[in-house]
Order: sequence, then C-alpha cells, then structure tokens
Amino acid sequence: MAESFQFELVSPERLLVSEKVESVVIPGSEGEMTVMANHAPVMTTIKPGVVTVKPASGAEERYVVFGGFADILPTGCTLLAESAVSVKDFDRADIARRIEAAKAELAAHTDHGARTKAEEFLHQLTTLEGIVVPA
Repeated sequence: MAESFQFELVSPERLLVSEKVESVVIPGSEGEMTVMANHAPVMTTIKPGVVTVKPASGAEERYVVFGGFADILPTGCTLLAESAVSVKDFDRADIARRIEAAKAELAAHTDHGARTKAEEFLHQLTTLEGIVVPA
C-alpha cells in the first residue's frame, strides 16, 4: 500500500475533498501529473479537466474542474479550482454552455494573442467534453 498524504479540493462554493489519499492525478496546464506522498514542492496552474483521486480508504473518485491552481508539498496537496464538481453530479448542459461562451469570446477577439488563448481554452473545453460526455 502506498503512503498517504493530505489532499484538499476547494472551489469557491465549497470544500469538495479533504482526506488522506494515496494519489491524485491533476490536469496541469503543462500536462497531467500524478501527485503522491513526498512529492517535490511545486505550484502549477490547472486547465479544464478531470481530477482523479485515489483515497487511502476506498474507491477512486473523479471531479471535473475548470481551471485554478495546485499547491503541492511533500506532506500534501491543495487544489484551488475556479469551479469543481463530482463527475457523477456533473451537469452535461453546463459544458455545452461553456463551449458556446468560449466560441463567442473567440469570435470577439481580433488581437492574435487573445485569439490564441481563446482557441486554447476552447480546445481544452471540447477535450473535456469528450471525456465526461460519452458519444
């Protein structure tokens, strides 16, 4: 059995998770990363995606997040999400609304840098939609 560490997933609305876990897979802005006990200290931004939590006491849990950042220390990890919800409670219409809003934002930008960021965010949302809303 792997060593456990403290993990907290916090959204502006509430504390979703605060427990000892064996591992957490985080959708970092530079790619997915697995956090385990004694991880080197790092702070990373989070892109829209799925956080997979393996509690020390039970079955794997998954949460949809829409950005934020994670503070990782050898003794624990805190993920502060812009928005987060359990995959089983996820409102599939919510991602469709977010994609439409991202498309409208992309269409409104004329600056190349802003368009590039908007395109990247739209791509992240459509990728997330493919993960949480099966065809």
